[in-house]
Amino acid sequence: MDTTQLTKTSEMLNEDLYWSIIDQSLTTTNGQEDQEQFLISEIKKLTPQEIIGFRLRTDQLLYDTYTSEMWCAGSIMNGGCSDDGFQYFRNWVISRGKEAFYQAKQNPDTLVSQVRDDFEYDFESFWYVALEAFNQKTGKELYDYIDNENFKTKESDYPTIEFNWDDEDPDSLTAICPELYDKFMN
Repeated sequence: MDTTQLTKTSEMLNEDLYWSIIDQSLTTTNGQEDQEQFLISEIKKLTPQEIIGFRLRTDQLLYDTYTSEMWCAGSIMNGGCSDDGFQYFRNWVISRGKEAFYQAKQNPDTLVSQVRDDFEYDFESFWYVALEAFNQKTGKELYDYIDNENFKTKESDYPTIEFNWDDEDPDSLTAICPELYDKFMN
């Protein structure tokens, strides 16, 4: 592939295309490893600029869910949640598809509908599917082609969270995620 035309970009992938790839991965795979491989394969079919856009769209969605309420849900579902754990939890939320994502963004307690036996509620490698697809397609590092001057919803630009819950205070947890608390803590 001719990589001389690659330029830095801050343009996200079309959201409908993004979600169609995610939703298709859910209907054709079983488990995170299968989903990861499917996503890499599908994303690799995009142009290099679109692959970068896939990663930027993911970063935007991660930014949009960097909230105290979402962190509360991640903490309940994972028995605690570090900074990195919260990142991987939000990647998992995105990997559940458009409908689940937007419901959870509105009210994280709706994630109770995604609870399964023997299920992990984090998906670190989801964050890297576009990086892997880009590298396989171009032999280059995707990070080198992100226009960081114009892309403002990356991890380093996250706002400070004012927590409205405490792991040690069950009432504060149930005020935000009563169904999740009931499912995981009782």
